Amino acid sequence: MTLKPLRLDAEGPLLATPADFSQLIGAAWGREVDAVVIPTSRLHPDFFSLSTRLAGEALQKLTQHGLMLVVLGDVSVHLEKSQSLRDFVHEANRGRHARFVASEAALAQLLAGEKTP
Repeated sequence: MTLKPLRLDAEGPLLATPADFSQLIGAAWGREVDAVVIPTSRLHPDFFSLSTRLAGEALQKLTQHGLMLVVLGDVSVHLEKSQSLRDFVHEANRGRHARFVASEAALAQLLAGEKTP
């Protein structure tokens, strides 16, 4: 199954609060998309600190609206700092509601419905 994404530009305001993700859902509404692709450059550093709960709240909001969260870019710096984030990314990549992809090639595979590494 191919995914129809709403893709954010790499340049633009940071998504820093649950309200920012609500606005993103509003932007996706009516566009017949089933995934939201967010470059890492658009995510506030708090997203990668699970103690802030921003990642969990964002994922929950998107999932409740039938949208997959796709984080595009290298998150290795954040993963090195946090075992809980490594676990979160690992579990997300095993599920159906979120994916962390490091490259455009991996994103293309995901959107085409192919298995990603």
